[in-house]
Amino acid sequence: MLYLNGENSNYDKFPDVKINGYDNEIFHGYNSILDIVKEKLKTENKVVVLDCYTTVDEAEVLSAFKKGLSPELVINSKDIFYDKKTYEKMIARYLTEDRVFGICYYGKLDDFISKEKLRRAKELIDQAKGTVLIYGVGASLIHHGDLLIYADMTCWEAQMRYRRGGSNFLADNPDEDNLRKFKRGYFLDWRICDRHKKDVFKKMDFILDTTVKDDPKMLTSLAFFGGLKQMVSQPFRTVPFFDPAVWGGQWMKEVFDIEEASQPNYGWSYTCLMNENGLLMNYNGILFAIPANDLVYTYPKQLIGEKGFSRFGMEYPIRFDFLDTMGGGNLSLQVHPDTQFAKENFGLTYTQDESYYILDAGDDGITYLGIRTGADKEEMMRELYKADQGELEFDADKYTNCFPAKKHDHFLIPAGIVHCAGGNTMVLEISSSPCIFTFKLWDWGRRGLDGLPRPTHVSYGERVIQWDKRTKWIEETCVNQVKVISNEEGVRIEKTGLHENEFIETHRHTFSKKVRHKTGNETNVLNLIEGKEAIVESVDDSFKPFVVHFAETFVIPAVISEYTIAPHGESVGKEIMTIKAFVRF
Repeated sequence: MLYLNGENSNYDKFPDVKINGYDNEIFHGYNSILDIVKEKLKTENKVVVLDCYTTVDEAEVLSAFKKGLSPELVINSKDIFYDKKTYEKMIARYLTEDRVFGICYYGKLDDFISKEKLRRAKELIDQAKGTVLIYGVGASLIHHGDLLIYADMTCWEAQMRYRRGGSNFLADNPDEDNLRKFKRGYFLDWRICDRHKKDVFKKMDFILDTTVKDDPKMLTSLAFFGGLKQMVSQPFRTVPFFDPAVWGGQWMKEVFDIEEASQPNYGWSYTCLMNENGLLMNYNGILFAIPANDLVYTYPKQLIGEKGFSRFGMEYPIRFDFLDTMGGGNLSLQVHPDTQFAKENFGLTYTQDESYYILDAGDDGITYLGIRTGADKEEMMRELYKADQGELEFDADKYTNCFPAKKHDHFLIPAGIVHCAGGNTMVLEISSSPCIFTFKLWDWGRRGLDGLPRPTHVSYGERVIQWDKRTKWIEETCVNQVKVISNEEGVRIEKTGLHENEFIETHRHTFSKKVRHKTGNETNVLNLIEGKEAIVESVDDSFKPFVVHFAETFVIPAVISEYTIAPHGESVGKEIMTIKAFVRF
């Protein structure tokens, strides 16, 4: 069947940002890259440092650089870290025994370096007469280098490499459970590499993109930071990624025209998650992929806003993603922790607040939300624990409220509220940026796509459920809390959420003519939730017109104080809709 009234959208799955200038500052292919490196070495000394993010294919870049430079001495950065046994002992409390959850590590790469091994490496460099090549994660901690190149990687691509048999940092675990690999990346690897990256950015000469095998691109630092400066002054989209799920549906596969027929469905798509999504920078037709967080780390106040930065630091606080169950099944019955629980148990600074905006739904679409009035806590937990052991099928309808889910409904999900998107719904999830802190209470007896039982955390859930928030409270505060802000000819503005216990506010605009938005110099995230096409324009010509299509999520940086949105293309003269999220201060 076809969704979207029988019409496929023109959804752009690979959005890029065109960067002006710098045509001579980008190098494509190892031959071109090594030519410029060798040219630079004519006037510099001989130490080349190739610092890498975790999961960069070090063997690939080493082979190319050894062939091109013929170094006298090659040093692998892994050789300066503690031995595996010592390292594993140091990180054990952060990884925990849990399959999903660890504790955020807030230290640095330096914490794991052997001073004696580092001293010996420095001695070898001092003794070398010819070219020295130092490569690997943290390579610049050995020597600042006469030429410093940084090889970056998005966290989403890191996950794909885990699935293809890649290992975590300082681990030889190609066959380990992918959930455990992800956990190790999320709580440890990515955090120490991101912290190190911020320091490298201050002194690097070039940045390297090796996302596509044997097809590298390299930018000068001038072109890289100049490109980021251009990007933060205009609307942009991150590159969405799509993933199948045991409950996944067919809506995205069809409406977004995803051609990977090998996947049975697509259940997830993150469309604005800065710490995992990537950005594509377009330098005269050459696409250079970077983690979206590079923009956050380089221009945090310009992107997030002064107030947002003072509250969240270098962490973009808003997340948009899709959950597709159209033709699929229910998500797990789940609950999220409050901030105190998240801080004490996982080291988070704020928690995973959420909401479900229903972008589309079948006639039988539903959403489970909150505990029913009269449901007995002890009985419910007793049956959840039994269901977790496979002793019975948990009756979600007996204990939780079940609401019909219609197109453009908005369900608000503060921490501690049990919830679940039912089958035949297409959810635009508007949430805070933490994204894995879901305590599954019941998963309908399913196994994951990997064939393993899907992990549940009933004991965690029991400790965070808001048992005093029952049916009446849910209906009055969490279901379609729409308030009209203004209603003029051609433009209706409504507040749809989120809940007062959550820090994100959402406004829905329904319009057939140009609408003016003010940001207060704090970031906005929007999605075109109805209509074929819209155009975003500057009120002072500070950025070029930006066209968006149905269901596309886009970011307005905080430096843009005002902008307009109007129907465009086939949507001119028609009524369209956007939903806008911003931080409530």
